[in-house]
Amino acid sequence: MKETVVRKILEALPDWFAMEEGREQYIRESSEQICIGAAKETEYIGFLCLKETGKDTLELAVMGVLKEYHRQGIGREMFMMAKNIAREKGYSFLQVKTVQMGKYDVYDETNRFYISLGFKEFEVFPTLWDEANPCQIYVMSVE
Repeated sequence: MKETVVRKILEALPDWFAMEEGREQYIRESSEQICIGAAKETEYIGFLCLKETGKDTLELAVMGVLKEYHRQGIGREMFMMAKNIAREKGYSFLQVKTVQMGKYDVYDETNRFYISLGFKEFEVFPTLWDEANPCQIYVMSVE
């Protein structure tokens, strides 16, 4: 079920998830992750998945909200649920990786969203993914 929802939403967001290999990896890995869904009536319109990256840290591994529902608070609401889950499970930090600000307009929107949630810049890895997509890591305390 998780993979079906993740696939539906990621495939509907080609501006962010056009690369098939990466998209398929997110879909596969979602089956083993903590996932939160957002629905309108009987249809899922968004999801967020968390994975453990250390004994004290969960990563917001992937999230998506159908484009027609952007800027309606759905992502923020799912994130607040995820933050509460992290706290309840005894984690200290959340992290998220995205493309560094200033490279692509669509990812600049994503960066601004994470910053608005309270994430702080941690480090940039210029070649983690590839030179065209420097990886920005954001972190926050959940305590």
